[in-house]
Amino acid sequence: MKDITLHNKKFEVFIAETEIAAIVHSIANNINNTRIKNPLFISVLNGSFMFSSDIMKKITLPKTEISFIKLSSYLGKETTGEVNKLIGISGDISGRNIIILEDIIDTGITLEKIISLLKKEKVGDIKVATLLFKPEAYTKDLNIDFIGKSIANDFVVGYGLDYDEFGRNLPHIYKLKE
Repeated sequence: MKDITLHNKKFEVFIAETEIAAIVHSIANNINNTRIKNPLFISVLNGSFMFSSDIMKKITLPKTEISFIKLSSYLGKETTGEVNKLIGISGDISGRNIIILEDIIDTGITLEKIISLLKKEKVGDIKVATLLFKPEAYTKDLNIDFIGKSIANDFVVGYGLDYDEFGRNLPHIYKLKE
């Protein structure tokens, strides 16, 4: 494991691939233990694709489905404060029990928009699972049911997380070197 450079910025290993796997395993076990009926997992793209794939391999709940939604609130390494819906969910999801899969929750702006959109669809229960959570940055009062790891308000990349679309393919999570 070594430092990497993306867009002339240096990053150092922050969470190794083995720790990520342990976090994913723990979250999946916690979700399985809830025994949620007929869950529809909603993966928030692009960042959650690796997390969602690894979680779904460990979910043992019956009649489990996954769908995807794509929203964006970042430009470079800063949030714009606005969420733009890019790709939505097709089909009727009213009454479905939803588990939102997020790679990282920082301010909560994106999560708030997703929950608002889902409530308009008259879904059943909504639960939230996130690999990473930044409590120092969180500004909302929404419940996060499954938190993999709380981290400081550092900029991180890897394992689906990006810096201007680069770094998503990395097996570890890296943080910006100051």
